[in-house]
Amino acid sequence: MPNVPPGAAIPREIHPDALALVRHFEGLYLKAYLCPAGVPTIGYGHTAGVRMGQTINGLQAEVFLRADMAEAVQDVDRLVTAPLTDRQRGALASFVFNLGAGALRDSTLLRLLNERDYDGAAGQFGRWVFATVNGKKVELEGLKKRRAAEMALFEAG
Repeated sequence: MPNVPPGAAIPREIHPDALALVRHFEGLYLKAYLCPAGVPTIGYGHTAGVRMGQTINGLQAEVFLRADMAEAVQDVDRLVTAPLTDRQRGALASFVFNLGAGALRDSTLLRLLNERDYDGAAGQFGRWVFATVNGKKVELEGLKKRRAAEMALFEAG
């Protein structure tokens, strides 16, 4: 348990199932590569400050993942006003990790969730399966599988 001052909120950890989900769908790459959207990426989908030719080790990949997911979960906590279980919060953090906070902020998913329509919100994950590849919006099979896994984690909460 972290040392927390009296009266302060105890920070919530990111659910291990959410971390496992991101590890699975991002895969581990110790050398920088261009993702389908053309962004230099390394580790488990880390993009901030990555340059082609860069290499890291597995520990650094895990550090990047946890930092990136902590940032995503902060965005979730800021945007979502409805109560969330740890699994629901983790599913949404995976979503934000992959698509960015703006996607959640402007989504029907968030609107329904904040109206406490959890079933309706869960049904929105499957709409987010498109990426821009070579300047064209295309449906990606990997995103379909990821959104289905996020929805399942959200519903398991």
